[in-house]
This record gives sequence, C-alpha cells and structure tokens, in this order.
Amino acid sequence: MALYMTQAAYTGDAWKARVESPQDRVSHIREMIEAVGGRLVSFYYSFGEYDLVLITEAPDNVSIASLLIAVAGGGSVSNMKTTVLMSAEDGQEAVNRAGNVAYRPPS
Repeated sequence: MALYMTQAAYTGDAWKARVESPQDRVSHIREMIEAVGGRLVSFYYSFGEYDLVLITEAPDNVSIASLLIAVAGGGSVSNMKTTVLMSAEDGQEAVNRAGNVAYRPPS
C-alpha cells in the first residue's frame, strides 16, 4: 500500500463547532480511511498554515482521492494538501533507475 501525508486546515466555523461540541475526530477519520481499504498511521495537530497532519496508507491513489474529495466537499476544511510518500529504499531505487532514463533537455 502507498503512504500519504495529508495536511489540512479547519475553517473558522469548523473550529467553532469543535469548541462548542468537542468530538473525537481521530476515530471518525480512522473509520473513513478504513472504509476505503486504508489505515491511519498517525495523526497530529499542528501550528501554522495547517491544523492537522495525517499519515495514511491506502491501496491506491483513487482510494485516497475519493476520501479527500468527500472531506473537501464537506466544507469544514479550507485548505488541504496531500503528498505521496516513498520509503528511503524506494527513493534510492528511483535515483538508481534515473541513470537509465534517456532524457535530453530541450535545445
């Protein structure tokens, strides 16, 4: 399964709702990810541009994209960014294979 890092920011209204009615969002997020065949690896609150950082596993890009589209459509997230993660071993393999790619810069 592929690994993904998702960073998200709650809207002001979402924070207001959370303060007025605190909920365990981690359990809900875990259930959503499992429903698409994935797994929540870790969940963090963060400061700055994003309020949340999630590391997830999913069977494929379409599975994680469907979940993220549903979340974005829900209106409680104002900014979301997802990055596909590679293990150090896979990254090194990509570097090794890059030497075999016949690339010519534009002239």
